[in-house]
Amino acid sequence: MEERGGATPAGPVAVPDGGNAAADAVVLARRLTKRFGTFTAVDRLDLTIAKGEVVGFIGPNGAGKSTAIRLLCGLLKPSAGHASVAGFDVGTQPEAVRAHIGYMSQKFSLYGDLTCRENLRFFAGIYRVPRAVLGERMRFAIEMAGIEGREDTLVRTLAGGWRQRLALGCAILHRPPVLFLDEPTSGVEPQARRRFWDLIHRLAGQGVTVLVSTHYMDEAEYCNRIALIDAGRLVAIGSPGELRERQLGGTLYEISCEPLGEAIDALQAAPGVLDASIFGDRLHVLLASGHDEASLVDAVKHADVEASAPVRIAPSLEDVFVQLVARAERERGEAA
Repeated sequence: MEERGGATPAGPVAVPDGGNAAADAVVLARRLTKRFGTFTAVDRLDLTIAKGEVVGFIGPNGAGKSTAIRLLCGLLKPSAGHASVAGFDVGTQPEAVRAHIGYMSQKFSLYGDLTCRENLRFFAGIYRVPRAVLGERMRFAIEMAGIEGREDTLVRTLAGGWRQRLALGCAILHRPPVLFLDEPTSGVEPQARRRFWDLIHRLAGQGVTVLVSTHYMDEAEYCNRIALIDAGRLVAIGSPGELRERQLGGTLYEISCEPLGEAIDALQAAPGVLDASIFGDRLHVLLASGHDEASLVDAVKHADVEASAPVRIAPSLEDVFVQLVARAERERGEAA
């Protein structure tokens, strides 16, 4: 990483880390909480992210992902708990935090009535990029965004994938060690989304730490670890493989049925069935330990539904996501 221009912020503030692994963390949160009146948007969040790691935030709408990211960016003051980013406390040193991060919000953040070049110069000025390296930084951002020959094009005329890659280029002009990306590929076509993720991993390979929120399960697969947040709480965290293998608490089966409506009603009422969900023209059925697929066959027979034999399958991240959110909602209901 090159040195940044501008004034040097105050030194880092120590944050309680609760363990040796946290001592080397670039992003660290301990019981981080944000309340708006009586509503708790982020509830005692614990999170540790290492240098060069790509961590995905997934969760339902309103789960608290954006609020958590804004807390870690120093844009909101915590109601309780502690967090540090690049060694700076988000509550007491928000300006120092913001000097050491790149941030892309959910809403497209560039100026549509400015050209690509003008946007880059504007953000370079905000980030105090030294004049001596400005040309090289801008060339890198233009190449990364794939807009060579379009430098003087108005940003509003660019396709969505180009705009998002340009926004990423603007966010890293000052070479920040940490990137926070809040649903950066929302509304972008799949091919452009994949190219965007290639850029993220190039940056991670250079030691940049990335926290990215997404609604796309295929994007979550690209992350080193995934943090599932629901109702402001961290429900589960681990690599995609770990989440698929450990989190369901049962065996997953796939069944082709016709009609699907009657089939799902019958299966949800069958003994040992923890959940049944529609996936395309098939059903995914989660069966508790101690039960076998014979109960599934009996259930569809009694409902007079045409069905294939149940086939045991490996769970997808979407299966895990659906089950963990449903489990968290049940636990909240029982507690209430």
